[in-house]
Amino acid sequence: MKAGLAGAALAGWLALCSLAAVPGIAMAQQPLPRIDSANGKHVLMVDDKPFLVLGAQANNSSNYPAVLPQVWPMMERLHANTLEIPVAWEQVEPEEGRFNFSYLEALLNGARENDMRLVLLWFATWKNTGPSYAPMWVKTDTARFPRMRTPAGSAHYALSPHSRTTLEADKRAFVRLMRWLRDHDPDHTVIMVQPENEAGVYGQKRDHSAEANALFAGPIPAELAQRTGKSGSWSEAFGPLADSAFNAWYTARYIDEIAAAGQAVVDLPMYANAALSDPFAAPGTGGGASGGPDMPVIDVWKAAAPHLDFVAPDIYMRDQRQAAEIMRLYARPDNALMIPEIGNAADYARLWWSALGHGAIGFAPFGMDETGYSNYPLGAKELDEQTVEAFASKYRLFAPMAGAWARVAAQNPTWGASKPAGGASQTHRFGRWNAAVQYEEWQFGDRDSPWLESDPHPSAGKQVGGAVIVQTGADEFLVAASDARVRFTLADAGPGESAAMLRAEEGTLAEDGSFVMRRVWNGDQTDHGLNFTSQPVLLKVTMGSYQ
Repeated sequence: MKAGLAGAALAGWLALCSLAAVPGIAMAQQPLPRIDSANGKHVLMVDDKPFLVLGAQANNSSNYPAVLPQVWPMMERLHANTLEIPVAWEQVEPEEGRFNFSYLEALLNGARENDMRLVLLWFATWKNTGPSYAPMWVKTDTARFPRMRTPAGSAHYALSPHSRTTLEADKRAFVRLMRWLRDHDPDHTVIMVQPENEAGVYGQKRDHSAEANALFAGPIPAELAQRTGKSGSWSEAFGPLADSAFNAWYTARYIDEIAAAGQAVVDLPMYANAALSDPFAAPGTGGGASGGPDMPVIDVWKAAAPHLDFVAPDIYMRDQRQAAEIMRLYARPDNALMIPEIGNAADYARLWWSALGHGAIGFAPFGMDETGYSNYPLGAKELDEQTVEAFASKYRLFAPMAGAWARVAAQNPTWGASKPAGGASQTHRFGRWNAAVQYEEWQFGDRDSPWLESDPHPSAGKQVGGAVIVQTGADEFLVAASDARVRFTLADAGPGESAAMLRAEEGTLAEDGSFVMRRVWNGDQTDHGLNFTSQPVLLKVTMGSYQ
């Protein structure tokens, strides 16, 4: 599936999506999920309505019927609406040509009982670059299913993306999976599929087999040359990035063929996720899995894999500056931003606000179930109540209005901020207004006020806090935040002109995106900015000025 309606007016297709709710219009089955794009913005549509993925990914080995009872309670605790969970090639085809979908049956039944959508993660040729989830008959037959070769000619751990035999076997199993979904999921409980997981390789940049070396010595493919404006051999076109770009092209072509075959059965949105390098390092030097859809090779993947709706970053960097840059690089007019994996330690939760500010269609902390596994230091040491609540508090606010938020954010300018190291304020300009997000302030007064002494704020030195702002009019904003203070000031005040907060209303969004007021903030609640505690709320703010 390709991102659709790129040239249409966003308001037009959002209006069309409301037809599904009109009495008297019935459909034999729900329309397929899709990603609609217009004016550089993207919306995931589910049941023909905007949908924001309040997601969580289960641990890798929670993909068995006997373990699912330890998954669903965590989804409820989080107020999630979407579970991301693996389906392993070794599960569905343990013996070559013999298929078993009993796990999928249990998974879909459980999702329906728990009112949960699903994103399926196809663990096959690649899972964190390795073949650990491929069937035994694949892993043990290196003649039919060859591994990459090192520069010295020995076998590497990763399967080669140049093997037609491996591709055909993987594709056959994936198509059988999609046929099972076609026949057993008419209401599209499954809203997206991720073919493979963190593809690429560690320890070397590409395959050094004779076939791969011959291809590497030749010219880059015409499609890639047209997309990038580059020409010549891989080394001539990409310089120091040549090996990674080469591996990215052939890995992406491999996965695109699998995705295309699956979409020919059920045309669900599909994407690839990336094990990331440092966004500030020179291309090819910052780590990450070589060949996966990492930041330096996004354009290579876009040219090689047109059947993928987007490529996505798996974020395990706690630094706000790195995370914000990653989101900026993936949030492109031709690429919807989704965070299919992020660490599940509490400090990662503040990055939710940055993700929304970049227009993310979804967000999912990894390792969210009650099996007791921890991938610390990438994530939390344990999922205690405080850690779960760091994510749940935000999902709790957005769960009743997730689709409405997706609708409004797609139509208007958005910006988000997360607390950086040191807690410095962050600002953004919206027309004639500057919005500032501050941290470690009490709800009354200012921490640097000489006339009002106070204790250090409980969040002092902690990586919590952030805000997201949507500009819905010249002087009107929606603001949601936690552990932060938000102020609006005039960017270019005229002589004698002062800013005035005319009204600040707390509430939620109705399905059509309109605001539903709960109460008005005033007096102490607004005299010192808009102060948000650890329990986030949504405000509609109307600004003005006077002379």
